Amino acid sequence: MSATPTPEGLLEFVRTQRWFGAKGREIVDCEILDRAVLEAGADPLTVLLFEVRYGGGSHDIYQVLVRGGAGFGVLDQPDTVARLLELAGTSASVPAGSGTLEFATLAPPAGSGKPSVRPIGVEQSNSSVVVDEELIVKLYRRLEPGVNPELELLRFFAEHDFPNVPRLESWWGYAGSVTNTTLGIAQQYLSDATDGWSLALFGLQTDADEFLAPLARLGEVVGTMHSVLASDSSDPAFAPEDASPETLSLLTATMDDEIEEVFVHLPDDPAVAPLAGYGDAVRELLAELATSGVVGKLIRHHGDLHLGQVLRAGDDWHIVDFEGEPARSLPERRTKRSPLRDVAGMLRSFAYAVRVAEHADEATEQRARELFMDGYLPAVEGTGILPPQPQLDRLIGIFELEKAVYELRYELSHRPDWVHIPVAAIGELLERTPA
Repeated sequence: MSATPTPEGLLEFVRTQRWFGAKGREIVDCEILDRAVLEAGADPLTVLLFEVRYGGGSHDIYQVLVRGGAGFGVLDQPDTVARLLELAGTSASVPAGSGTLEFATLAPPAGSGKPSVRPIGVEQSNSSVVVDEELIVKLYRRLEPGVNPELELLRFFAEHDFPNVPRLESWWGYAGSVTNTTLGIAQQYLSDATDGWSLALFGLQTDADEFLAPLARLGEVVGTMHSVLASDSSDPAFAPEDASPETLSLLTATMDDEIEEVFVHLPDDPAVAPLAGYGDAVRELLAELATSGVVGKLIRHHGDLHLGQVLRAGDDWHIVDFEGEPARSLPERRTKRSPLRDVAGMLRSFAYAVRVAEHADEATEQRARELFMDGYLPAVEGTGILPPQPQLDRLIGIFELEKAVYELRYELSHRPDWVHIPVAAIGELLERTPA
């Protein structure tokens, strides 16, 4: 392949990629916006930023790496990864056509030689590889202006000595007339870790106590994370804020739009029949956020916390994937919210695990909730980020309901066989959320 690919060649490639999130949309144009040569020579390595335009006037910006005759999709090649880590290790600046790629590191420069590289996972908006079983190198594919929340939070955790996340090693981004954005990061790989979802399904199908035993510690780790995120009032991006009426009104307006989108377009399907007429009840309960009085502090938080986003390594938990909910815009994902949104996400994940495993009962789910909260609440005591009882339980219920509506939309689009889980949850949450 030529080192100068055509827009047509780019489109042919990206249409086949899992991270390309617009497969069902009408594409009207593709344009290469900028490029930077990371390694010259007979087989040059180039970063391309390109824009895909759709019918209706919207567009997305993506990045790809191109390696001379090897073409696209070269992140899993040792030479490519070695060059990225070399540039990061020396905090290099690489000129682009109308901007600059800036590399930075918190670790010593990488060693020489070709690393071992293997792809990991299938992710919605990025590509990741494991390097020498020690690092994960991640490229963010669909680019939005601003610092990626994952980089922002991992840097904050490194600066504030929070140990229960994979250690940030390096990062790089683009600044120029096209955009200002994060392109990639390198972080610690926990080779002996198992994700919480896998642990839950195995434990619930064999021995529920095996699943329940470490949940108090998980709650403590999440609570400590929130305490750290609320600890620096000198940093405007992280300083805790009081929830003003305007802030809450904006939040509930966003929720209202999501509810409208889901409930107005419910399919004619027996699986969702129990939700008929529930849209107004859900909207009214969520709208009470705007008039609920004391709600605690608004802080930066994980934004998409569930069992699949925590790893059990040795005898402790680590929290991963701080990009936030993929369907939300980057400014939304960087917005300060109640930490109870993370709590609600984890509690909903317990409910999912119990129902998917099909070998546990409501008592198991209730015990999981209690153990998690037993660990969480002492870890945030004294921070002032939570409201007092009984407002605490009420807000958790409201945020669980918000999450269940999000789940309903997701399952209708991606996993119709699981729609019954959020359908049941919405009815139960409307009944049990305290008045």
